[in-house]
This record gives sequence, structure tokens and C-alpha cells, in this order.
Amino acid sequence: MTLRLSKSLLTFSAGVFALLVGLDNLLDYQANLVFVQHVLSMDTTFPDSTLRWRAITAPWLHHLAYWLIIAAEIGAGILCLAGSWRMFSARAADALVFDAAKGLAIAGLTLGFLLYFLGFLVIGGEWFKMWQSQTWNAQAAAFRFAACFALVLIFVATRDEDAASARS
Repeated sequence: MTLRLSKSLLTFSAGVFALLVGLDNLLDYQANLVFVQHVLSMDTTFPDSTLRWRAITAPWLHHLAYWLIIAAEIGAGILCLAGSWRMFSARAADALVFDAAKGLAIAGLTLGFLLYFLGFLVIGGEWFKMWQSQTWNAQAAAFRFAACFALVLIFVATRDEDAASARS
């Protein structure tokens, strides 16, 4: 029961985090839009880089990318919260029922991981060379967030056993 409650609470925490980040980005839209604009424009990367052809400078694409980020944050948050509730509701059920209740949680945690790993570290960090910027570099934070989602995802995805079968 303790492991199941822990899985539910950790997923709940990831959901609150993702939802809060997404809602903050909606309520204070300009704050991180500027970040997205600089990363996509590659205007603070090494000036002699031969990869600056990758830059996206169209404002509508900056907004589209930002809306995709916000949608992923809110989506991950909602999926994690719903998954947390399902796991919590099934905490006293047999292992098959509890494992079946993990679907939304696993989807939300995976979306959160993909946002920060694929979105920020791979696409932002490597494709748009965010790591070259002294000012607009969120790789350390993105790594922390991706690692948190990954750790909770691994823990939640581990199969549960019934107490009776675990003793035998």
C-alpha cells in the first residue's frame, strides 16, 4: 500500500508542477515568449557558427512553438493528475487493476519527459544551439525537469504485486 500511495503522490507532484508551469506561462505569457524567441532566432549563439541557418525568425512560429510548449505542459499536468487519481482510487485493488490504472500517469510522465528532454535538450539545446547562449540557456533546468519526470516514470511503471503473491 505504501508503494502504491507513493506512486500516486509522486505522479500528483509531477502533475502539479507541469500544470503550474503551463498556467504560469499563460498568465505571464511574455516572460517566457522572449526566451522562445531568442532560442529559435539563435541571436545569442556563437556569431560565426555555420549552423545559424537553422534559425527561425518568424514571430508567428515563435508563438506556435510557445503554444505547443504550453499545451504539452498543461497536457502533462492534466494527465498526471488524472493518472494520480486513478492510481489512488485503485490503491487497494489487486495488482492487475492497479497496473491498469497507471495508463494516464505513464502518458503524462512520458509527455513531461519528452517536453524537457526532446523539446528543450535535443531541439532547443542541440538543434538551435541553446547551449551556446550565455543568456538564454535553460539546459540545466530542462535536465533537472526531465530527470524528475524520468525517475517518477520508471518508479510508476514498475509492476505491482499483490501482497499474497509477493510473500510466496
